[in-house]
Amino acid sequence: MTTLAPLEFVAGNQAVRASVIWLHGLGADGHDFLPVVQMLSLPGVRFILPHAPERPVTVNGGYVMPAWYDIRRSGLDMDEDEAGLAQSSRTVDSMIEHEQGRGIALSQIIVAGFSQGGALALYAGLARGKALGGVMALSAYLPLMADFSARCAVDIHTIPVFMAHGMHDSVVPLQLAELSRQKLVSCGFDVTWQVYPMAHSVCEAEIDAIRAWLVQVLELRA
Repeated sequence: MTTLAPLEFVAGNQAVRASVIWLHGLGADGHDFLPVVQMLSLPGVRFILPHAPERPVTVNGGYVMPAWYDIRRSGLDMDEDEAGLAQSSRTVDSMIEHEQGRGIALSQIIVAGFSQGGALALYAGLARGKALGGVMALSAYLPLMADFSARCAVDIHTIPVFMAHGMHDSVVPLQLAELSRQKLVSCGFDVTWQVYPMAHSVCEAEIDAIRAWLVQVLELRA
C-alpha cells in the first residue's frame, strides 16, 4: 500500500521549535486542514499533515476511501476496528519519532486531528510511554473507551488535552464526545473543552481557541 508523503507547513522564517501532527477526517486528505493551519499563523511551529491510506469503509458500503481505520458501525454503539487503530497508531508513532530525529523534543510535539483523525490522535497520543506536549481532538471521540484506563500509563496524565465539538454534530454525536471527555477527566487528564453552535465542522471561534491553546502548551509568543 503506497501512501503519499505528508504535507508540511511552517509560518515565517523562525527556527522550528515545535511540531504539530494534524490528522484529517474520513474521506479527506492532508490538504483538508492546510487553510486552517495557515490561519493559525504560528511562527516556529512545523505542521505535518499526513494522508491516510485508502481502505474499504464498512458504513459506506465498503467504498474505498482515505481512512485511518474501518468504521463498521457508527454512533454510541460502535463496532470498533482495533486492528486498524493499532496500525495507524504505529504510523503516528513513526511520525513522532521522525520529528524527534529532527531535533524536536517530545514535550514540543502535539498530535491533533479532526473527526476520525481526532479519534486516532486520542488513541495514539495518549498511549503508554509518550509524554507529548499535548493532544487535540476536534469533533471526535475516544476510541475503545471501555479499556482506556488499562491502556493509559499514570505518568502521562500530565499531557494537556484540547477537545472541541459542535452542538449540532450529526456525524459524531456530542454525547459521545462528552462521554469521552468524562472518561479522560476520570483518568486524571486536564481537558480543555469547548462546544460551539455548529455541525460537524470547524468555526472561526474554535480556530482562535486552538491558537490560544497551542501558544499556551508550547509556550510560544502570542
